[in-house]
Amino acid sequence: MAKRSARRRAMEAELYAGEELALDSKVTKLFPVETGWRPDDSDRRFPKHQREQRFVKNLTPKSAGQKRLMEAIDTHALVMALGPAGTGKTYIAISKAVEALESGKVGRIVLSRPAVEAGESIGFLPGDMEDKLAPYLRPLYDALLDRMSPKKLKALMVEGLIEIAPVGYMRGRTLNNAFVVVDEAQNLTYQQIKMVLTRLGWHSTMVVTGDPNQTDLLPELSGLKDVSDRLQAVEDARVIELDKQDIVRHPLVASMLEVL
Repeated sequence: MAKRSARRRAMEAELYAGEELALDSKVTKLFPVETGWRPDDSDRRFPKHQREQRFVKNLTPKSAGQKRLMEAIDTHALVMALGPAGTGKTYIAISKAVEALESGKVGRIVLSRPAVEAGESIGFLPGDMEDKLAPYLRPLYDALLDRMSPKKLKALMVEGLIEIAPVGYMRGRTLNNAFVVVDEAQNLTYQQIKMVLTRLGWHSTMVVTGDPNQTDLLPELSGLKDVSDRLQAVEDARVIELDKQDIVRHPLVASMLEVL
């Protein structure tokens, strides 16, 4: 059966090897079903333009802003990535962290984000404290699972090579030989961001991501914008500001952000 299937696939590949079939042919070449918009999708008919589905993907910038962000992460110990939703801030930061761990540049990955309620109460979630915090940390798991298999992620977390924790657990620590990603930093106060930044240890890289315009705190409480403005004068720190031109989600996202 396997040999027959392989032979059939070879015959079909040979039959449809040409770009176009004869106009009088009754056989129609099948193309992938339209599933909506995709970044850098100039011609949706051919599979080569579809997104790679492997766990190990080649990370390439989709815009000039993303290119600046990736270059800054490669050359600076501290990077502040500011921009609206959909610009790839978190995904790029975590992808760079996975690359650094797999290449041996760092010994572990530390991912953190604030557990700030956006209208809901954490007390009504079921389970113990770890279960209650899980929904807040889920976006970080999603980004990691897009870069590696669930089995490998679980193994690395058991070994302590990947750690995911709320920002509140960072106080008093020194993060040496680590790639640190602090996500949703717009929901941190000035003092909280200052505390997190001072966790940076030897041979480590820290990327702080957030959108100053989408804070779940009172605007005057969020310290992201103030901290990023002050860090402009620090030599080995880089502040990258992304805008709507760097959004790689559905084009409607950029249009909505203009009016919301």
